[in-house]
Amino acid sequence: MGKVNIQRFSDGEICPIYLESVRGDYVFIVQSTSAPTDNIMELLLMIDAAKRASAYKVIAVLPYYGYARQDRKDKPRVAIGSKLIANMLVAAGADRVITMDLHAPQIQGYFDIPVDHLDSHAVFIPYIEKLKLENLTFAAPDVGSANRIRQIASYFNAEMVICDKHRKRANEVASMVVIGDVVGKDVIIIDDICDTGGTLTKSAGLLKENGARSVRALITHPVLSGKAYENIENSVLEELVVCDTIPVNQQGSKIKVLSVADLFAVAIRNAFENKSITSLFVYSQLKGN
Repeated sequence: MGKVNIQRFSDGEICPIYLESVRGDYVFIVQSTSAPTDNIMELLLMIDAAKRASAYKVIAVLPYYGYARQDRKDKPRVAIGSKLIANMLVAAGADRVITMDLHAPQIQGYFDIPVDHLDSHAVFIPYIEKLKLENLTFAAPDVGSANRIRQIASYFNAEMVICDKHRKRANEVASMVVIGDVVGKDVIIIDDICDTGGTLTKSAGLLKENGARSVRALITHPVLSGKAYENIENSVLEELVVCDTIPVNQQGSKIKVLSVADLFAVAIRNAFENKSITSLFVYSQLKGN
């Protein structure tokens, strides 16, 4: 662990200082860019300070890449936030980015530096295997997630269904239908982000109405804002399993946290030693296939 002091002026301005030499070193800065936005500014200043202190390589490790939901112009006069964050990281001096489960995998193309995109399947698959569910079926919370769900469903030789939704605005679902058969099935919803929990709990309720025996959700990034904890506690979900890419500030009775520390540790070690990280995210290799 490096020795760093984060100072603040009385107006809240951030001033990071490295308390030891980093000249010629590999510097890995671990910071999820979740709320508040000070996290992003702190990360950028840390990168800049390391580069100005003559660090050999500066690697930004972002377990959660914020603003990834703003990945395109889906309506007039909006920003592409994920591209802006990428530009700022590169401009600050990052030489590489290590992250997990981007909302849209093509965000890797926004960078002109290497990006290691880890996959939460390496954490979720062993957990699912321990559940020993008899009639396992995977559910995609929307059409855009279908490819991600198809991979893990194929691994377990299980069926998949899609909860097709229509939004009026962000965080508000107008309508939703289930595409596929879930009668008598133990359904697992897989997604990258749980924000307010509205879409997730509505999906779970709809799956139960359509005959699912049980519904649980495995979500990578627990943003959990607004009434998320209340929504989850009052839902039909058996459990919500999340990764610790973002700190879970309030532990609910249905929420279980899995650590991604070991996964990132191997990725960091292999990046330092110039080794491949393919085995960390190719799901077919988890059983030695």
